[in-house]
Amino acid sequence: MKVALVTGANGGIGSAVAEKFAENGYFTVGTYNRRDGNIRALTEKFKDRFFGVQADLSEEKDIEKLYSFVKSNFGHTDVLIGCAGVDLYKTLTDTSLKEWEKIFSVNVTANFLLAKLCLPEMIRRKSGRIIFISSVWGNVGASMETAYSSSKFALNGLTKSLAKEVAPSGITVNAVAPGVIDTAMNDRFSAEEKAELIDRTPLSRFGSAREIAEICWFLSGTGGDFVTGQVWTADGGFTL
Repeated sequence: MKVALVTGANGGIGSAVAEKFAENGYFTVGTYNRRDGNIRALTEKFKDRFFGVQADLSEEKDIEKLYSFVKSNFGHTDVLIGCAGVDLYKTLTDTSLKEWEKIFSVNVTANFLLAKLCLPEMIRRKSGRIIFISSVWGNVGASMETAYSSSKFALNGLTKSLAKEVAPSGITVNAVAPGVIDTAMNDRFSAEEKAELIDRTPLSRFGSAREIAEICWFLSGTGGDFVTGQVWTADGGFTL
């Protein structure tokens, strides 16, 4: 029995990742916070393989409840994929401490806590894959998104450090850094701003959530056996 835990499964990338694993035979647990449209669709499509769990990933008690559900129902996690993330489009001087802490609690701390909970069983079994969804802004930084960029830099650091720590146990840890992906997170941009982003992308288009899911699938399989501590950038050449 193969088990995948996907956070943020109601979002564009998270739902595509959850669908990819469920359609390939994984028992897949996907989290959501307030909105559950994609969760309901996945549950209907994969009645016996997809399980939605409500969790506020800024709350440690919700994360512990989530892992308890996975542990009690499946016993272990083969693949942990941290897709949940929150953004903030503000100057640093306009960013409050509460907003800064919320960004880090979801984008970094939740991944730390879930990895900490999943790892003992992975270590015991000498097998496991951990994949975090980062961002190109975690590679190069973005004006007006300092809090978000900083959290993704931290997530990249977590990826590399943890990969070294658990490699002797046969566990790989990688991150995927998407560029501009056609998801609801980018709905805040006007048509003109979206056109400018496409113009700045050498492949002349937005990426798709499914393309990010395919990278996660590769890293979780035999193709990713010798890949660890890497931040895979998928941005259509945006940061070249």
